[in-house]
Amino acid sequence: MKKAVLTLALLFLALAAYLSLWPVPIQPVSWNAPTAPGYAGAHAVNHKLAGLQVVSLGAEEGPEHIVLARDGKLYAAVASGNILRMNPDGTAQEVFINTGGRVLGFDFDAAGHLIAADAIKGLLAISADRKITVLSDTVGGDPIRYADAVVVARNGKIYFSDASGRFAPAKWGGTYEAAILDIIEQSSTGRILAYDPATKTTRVVAKGLSFANGVALSRDEQTLFVAETGKYRVWKIAVAADNLDVARGSPQATVLLDNLPGYPDNLMRGLHNKIWLGFSGPRSPDVDAMADRPFLRQVTLRLPRMLWPLPKPYGHVMAFTEDGQVVADLQDPTGAYPITTGVTETADRLYVQNLHLKVLGWRSP
Repeated sequence: MKKAVLTLALLFLALAAYLSLWPVPIQPVSWNAPTAPGYAGAHAVNHKLAGLQVVSLGAEEGPEHIVLARDGKLYAAVASGNILRMNPDGTAQEVFINTGGRVLGFDFDAAGHLIAADAIKGLLAISADRKITVLSDTVGGDPIRYADAVVVARNGKIYFSDASGRFAPAKWGGTYEAAILDIIEQSSTGRILAYDPATKTTRVVAKGLSFANGVALSRDEQTLFVAETGKYRVWKIAVAADNLDVARGSPQATVLLDNLPGYPDNLMRGLHNKIWLGFSGPRSPDVDAMADRPFLRQVTLRLPRMLWPLPKPYGHVMAFTEDGQVVADLQDPTGAYPITTGVTETADRLYVQNLHLKVLGWRSP
């Protein structure tokens, strides 16, 4: 009996030592998470996103970003590193290009180049004849570790997010895994960058963001809308800002949407001056409860992944105006079509982007 008790005691001590001391990649920062609003008000539970029609992508998965280009074709960035091209109804699918990385966001410039934020490669330009040019993979000598979303202004300048200054997907198991590490750590190293093709230079517009994600331009192109995934909010940041730390406060950076019910992801301009926002998942009460408990967040990473407080499957997208008024909110609480990273709106369809599925969902506007 004594031997059994001693063995159990040693096992308990070993487990306690592992949970307390085993090295983890994060250095958690304490922060005050706002009390979650739940699904109420403008975000009251509904089923408007349920029953989506789907376009099969075959062996491909994760149409993270969708654009209807001037050539009338639909382009989709998927997990394999491919950018697919197809008709708007999903027929005639082909591989337009494989970047060798993972494109998360892209746009087209005036010359028809596909401008891609590749989480592995950096900011890329892809010509119509499929030549890839690296526009930027450093800023001020510092690597761009996690290029995420991008938008091209009418004057040719390119604005894009570098989601994390700490966790590069190439080194931490992929985009999803690196995002989890960054959001659990809360070191707020995300930033917004601007690339000027005239001078071929990159500068920091703003920094201090907890996983800088979606980016969209205002109609007058003087303001950027930026989704800060890790702190559940959307910012308005002046394009003229220069190396601005949002944590220090400035009239050039204000919070437009705060304390959202989920993790905000891609931003896409829609029709009639709407801006669409996707949620990669609902907030976790466990994650919020650990906001001011850095040690518990370290312990969490030592647990089996099945015990991590990951967002539950839940479909949710919304649209808002430039002054922050919510004008559409579509949900599917069943989670049949989860990790809804964004929406691409055309005259005929709403295409709902996702991170892991082998289909592209759509519905009528």
